[in-house]
Amino acid sequence: MKNKVIENLRQIVGEDWVVDELSKMQSYLYDETEPLLRPEASKDCVVVKPGSPGEISQILKYANEVLMPVAVRGGATGVCAGTIPIKPSIVLSLERLNSIVELDEKNLMITVESGVTLGSLLEFLSKNSKLFFPIHPGDEGAQIGGMVAANAGGSKAVRHGIMRNHVKALEVVLPTGEIVTLGGKLIKNNAGYDLLHMVIGSEGTLGIITKATLKLYPVNKYSGTLLVSFNNRREACDAVPEILQEGILPLAVEYMDRAAAVKTAKKLGTTWPAAEGSIDLMFVLDEHTEDELYSNSEKIVDICKKHNAVNSIIAETAKEQRNILEIRSAAYDSYKEVLADVLDTAVPPSSVPDFFDDIAALAKKYNNDIVSLGHIADGNIHNFIMGENGKIPSYYEELMVEIYKTAIKYGGTITAEHGTGKTKKKHLGIQFSEREIQIMEGIKKTFDPNGILSPGNIVD
Repeated sequence: MKNKVIENLRQIVGEDWVVDELSKMQSYLYDETEPLLRPEASKDCVVVKPGSPGEISQILKYANEVLMPVAVRGGATGVCAGTIPIKPSIVLSLERLNSIVELDEKNLMITVESGVTLGSLLEFLSKNSKLFFPIHPGDEGAQIGGMVAANAGGSKAVRHGIMRNHVKALEVVLPTGEIVTLGGKLIKNNAGYDLLHMVIGSEGTLGIITKATLKLYPVNKYSGTLLVSFNNRREACDAVPEILQEGILPLAVEYMDRAAAVKTAKKLGTTWPAAEGSIDLMFVLDEHTEDELYSNSEKIVDICKKHNAVNSIIAETAKEQRNILEIRSAAYDSYKEVLADVLDTAVPPSSVPDFFDDIAALAKKYNNDIVSLGHIADGNIHNFIMGENGKIPSYYEELMVEIYKTAIKYGGTITAEHGTGKTKKKHLGIQFSEREIQIMEGIKKTFDPNGILSPGNIVD
């Protein structure tokens, strides 16, 4: 059967774009999911690299004929096993769809193929335009199609929201092979059900994204990074909504446990600039004028002082800003070797202090040194659960469920930006009713009647 599949795929895309040797496929079988948690990938797979939506359409039509699963692969930067083929599958890589299609500065939009990486997009814009794209999930190897499929977020959501807020149109190959265009270069569109937004965040289960039109924004000339330190977590949390109520909207507001900042800086061979306090808030400011930058910085410091901040540092030079941002960005890598999991729960921002208190109580209950950091202004807190001697703790499942239930208690979610994938699917019942999950299963069935596309993600 596999030999016949390989031969048919070669007829569609050409011999050079089909890989069936395990040694050459190995790098296509896994993503960034924690090794201790990720499911075992099937080795009985074949990798295919189509060069056009038409070829993808033919592949999907053939897959439906032989009822063979198709695992969609972008940049493989996901952490919930979304791209891992758990059954014998056609692994469909979008790496060849890597062209910038159109920069439309009049409409402040850009259209790209799905395999364009975030790094390539940002580089293109910096060289060819005064516009920029705001979503940055942390890894510039992420492909735009994957960012749409995962509804990527990141630190800039406090001002710019998430991927969903910036996708204007998509070209999609449906699981049954039809090629459709959803949305357009429109400010308003109220016709029918919103299939565009249904595909965004569907994690490769409802269609294969081949092209995306994204909204762009003017670049502000003046930026700065402000670091404010506290001794008390609740006081740090309470300062944030007051800053937003003042009408100050930073590009990003990040929370870091000091222990994480110091550990990460040491691993990078540098130092964390703050010495006083035990909690840090990092504000990234991006303004039209220099006066606005300094005025807003002063207002933030004044508000934080009202909440007993113990120190503040402003990084004005590009080098100083880069040092702080690199430390924040590398925090995950500094713990990676000892981690069991990173949970990306979110709660309404006003509930963050109470949520933190509950997490601290759970850390004490299970004797796990949970480290917290994240996007505090939008309530998205990443909690690092530590492993034990390189293994998943015996209580891991119980602790994870308790953290999920704590988030739901405050009107939150079990996953704010990592997605559901295969690793969180079994816990959807904590957040959704049985009827809601049935509706999701019905939607999947309508799009993909034979269940060939990304099986095991979100719903069966």
